Amino acid sequence: MKRVIVDHFGGPEVVAVVEEDDPRPGPGGVRVRVLASGVSLSDAQMRAGTYLGGPKPPFTPGYELVGVVDELGTECSRLRVGERVGALTQWGANAERVCVPEKYAVAVPDDVDPAEVLSLVFIYMTAYQMLHRAAKAKRGETVLVHGAAGRVGTAVLELAAAAGLHVYGTASADDRAAVERLDAVAIDYRHEDFLTRVRELTSDGVDIALDPFGGATALRSFRALRPGGRLVIYGRQNTIVHGRKNWPGVFEWYAGTAIVAVWGLLSPRRRVLAYRVQKLRIDHQDWFREDFRALLELLREGKIHPVVAERLPLSDARRAHELLETAAATGKLVLVP
Repeated sequence: MKRVIVDHFGGPEVVAVVEEDDPRPGPGGVRVRVLASGVSLSDAQMRAGTYLGGPKPPFTPGYELVGVVDELGTECSRLRVGERVGALTQWGANAERVCVPEKYAVAVPDDVDPAEVLSLVFIYMTAYQMLHRAAKAKRGETVLVHGAAGRVGTAVLELAAAAGLHVYGTASADDRAAVERLDAVAIDYRHEDFLTRVRELTSDGVDIALDPFGGATALRSFRALRPGGRLVIYGRQNTIVHGRKNWPGVFEWYAGTAIVAVWGLLSPRRRVLAYRVQKLRIDHQDWFREDFRALLELLREGKIHPVVAERLPLSDARRAHELLETAAATGKLVLVP
């Protein structure tokens, strides 16, 4: 089989494809013949060596997959050969065949596009759980989301609309129309101060702030909260620039995020929460399956619209990583074996 490999940290040039024997599932595991796997910013951060808790080279990237079970290990009782499943792997998905623990696989209907479902497994799951599991959003509350025109940001806007939330989203002027089409108030982060603008638009701040940057941005996002507000930090986007590790961004993330965490501990009326989709999946697999079913229902109802930017063959994995800073802004990059 073919498998993508990163044998040392670096830019897209370190991504290669190798051929090797098919893996065999161990006890409690299943082997999946991959129909589609994703390429995301998280993969780029792992490749560059900035992902918190990420693997050391050599490793195979790929945060999520959809495929068909083609072999069962011992001690498996829930799945059967031929069933279509989705799995959040964190890394390892970019291959023709992948072994995953049976308990972490979720059932995927045969009548949905595997490439679209990838976004439900990772991007929309992240957005959904930040709103409903971490922040525990209530209908009518207000939300500030940074990067509102990005993949997670767009998912937040769609899910917030379905949940009856009011959203303020930071974006560039070029993306203002896209944000406003999803019934959110756009804040031009290049020409407007988002904290000042939030205070102008609300009487006392927002109920929820979703921050993928950390660092200095998280400090100001915390100040945008009203009493009772919740800040959810979920990313490290500024730690990578042009596909490579950004050391100033790394230092700023750790320093600023540490300060805002202390603020959260000291504040009696505002909370700071850290969210990682992989950790919550491990701790609460029942939530993951429940939330995945909810997302499938929203997809069938036409309330969410996962976008596939490009489908590339597995052999073009390096090209997919090169496209991350352009095509990924318009939708999901998908590798198809």
